[in-house]
Parts: sequence; C-alpha cells; structure tokens
Amino acid sequence: MKTIDPASVSHQQLHRLMLEAVAPRPIAFASTIDANGRPNLSPFSFFNAFGVNPSTLIFSPSRRGRDNTTKHTYQNIKEVPEVVINVVTFDMVEQVNLASTEYAKGVNEFEKAGFTALPSLSVKPFRVAESPVQFECEVREVIETGEGGGAANLVICTIKMVHVDEAVLDARGNIDPNRIRLVGRMGGAYYIKAFGDQLFKVDKPLEKTGIGIDSLPERIRHSILLNGNELGKLGNNERLPDERDIRALMDDPRFRDLFPGCPEPAERSKSFQLAAKSMLASGLNWEALCLLMAD
Repeated sequence: MKTIDPASVSHQQLHRLMLEAVAPRPIAFASTIDANGRPNLSPFSFFNAFGVNPSTLIFSPSRRGRDNTTKHTYQNIKEVPEVVINVVTFDMVEQVNLASTEYAKGVNEFEKAGFTALPSLSVKPFRVAESPVQFECEVREVIETGEGGGAANLVICTIKMVHVDEAVLDARGNIDPNRIRLVGRMGGAYYIKAFGDQLFKVDKPLEKTGIGIDSLPERIRHSILLNGNELGKLGNNERLPDERDIRALMDDPRFRDLFPGCPEPAERSKSFQLAAKSMLASGLNWEALCLLMAD
C-alpha cells in the first residue's frame, strides 16, 4: 500500500489523484450570466446534492492551479448570484466537453457548443434545452476555501424550480436510468455511462436489519470461494435459516439436483459454495444462505 502525504506532492499530482480516486462524479453543467447579461456555460464535476430541506446543490468552480485565476462561472455568480444546473447525458457529452474550452470572457458557449438556450422561470441564467433535467437555482452562499491555486469555491445553491423531460420518466413518474442516460466523470479523459450494462442493484438495509457477516458460521466467513460482496449479501439476510428452512430448500424442485449426496465432505462443501455463488448472482440471497447452512 502506497502512502502519500499531501504536503509532499504537488497540487497538480494531488488533484490528479483525487480525480482518479473520487469517481465517478456527477456533472453540473452550470449556466450563469454576468452583470451585462452575457451568458456562460461550463461543466463542473466537483458537484453533488446535499439535502432537500432546504434543497441544496453544491458545485465548485475551483481556482486554476496553473495561474491562480478564477473561472468565468465564479465571476458571474459573484455578480449575479443565480445559476441553472443542467444534467449531462451521453447524447450531449461531446458538446459539453467543447463548452469546457476556456474561451475569452463574453464568448457565448451556448453558441460555441451548439446548445439551445431556454429562458428560465425564476432566475436570469438560461436553461439548456438539450438537458433532460434542469435546476433553476439561487446561490445561497459561496465558501472560498483558500486563496491559492487549486482552492475550492463552494457554490451552495437553493433549488427554485425543476424542469424534467417526461421522456425520461417511467410509468410511476420516476426517472428511468436507461432513458435519461446520464454520464459520470472519471479521471483524465475518462467518463462512465450510468445506464445499460453498467447498472446493478444493491438492496438497501433500510426496512430490515441484516444479521451481519459476523453472524455467519466460521466456515462460511472464511470461505476461499466467497468474496466480500457475496458475504455482504449473505449478511444482509434478516436471520439464519433453521432446519425447516433448509428442508424447504431441499424439497424445492429448483434445487433438488444440488443434493445428490457427495461422497467427500470437502467436495460437497465446494459444490455447495459454487452453487451458492450462482444463486447470489441471481439475487437468491436467502436460498444461497440456506444451501450453505445445509453443508
């Protein structure tokens, strides 16, 4: 394990490390306007949501590391404390990348990157028509964390109005990740798709209390065939199976072939663990635990 003291490396090295390790990051495509009414559009991946009461989005147009100058977005917000945060999808990511070019102040990135500017309802900056979700925001506070190059400027925003394209909603009115097709920022030139084969589900332990990995029998906890994620799924069950549960599994037509009776205990244990891995991959977490307890 390599250990790094932030004080021993350059700001550029530390910045690169943070971008590569703290990822993927959502992207705030921020639309602002200066005191003369000139629009600006720029993406920021130091961004996230932090609460709903009051509604809070925070992003950071940090000071440039190379020359300690501030970005036009930051300058505009100091003049007109309003911003529209537009989400970034796969279908617009190349245009968003183009908008990140450091054009001279006053250059309209809507025009340069080919985006359509829509009037907002509650703030002065324009919305990006191509973005399926647009947050009109009032800037509540700007926290300047330092005066040197690379210092963050935390722009704390209150949401005043939200616009959602109905085409990205499912039948229940929720945003469908495979319809909105968001992207996230990685390190360097890399991005990641937040839809399709990249999606997977992890059951949240909110409505139930899992027994925990420490409650699993030692032979299961120390298995060389089961990894940490698989043990986590087993530990998220609400209780350990009893004899009735194990018998029910053995009588289940789906799993009868798993119990032919292996002549060697070690062979049977390996067979059960491999079958449990397959069950866990299919979401049969309770059945997998019953099988392992049957060993």
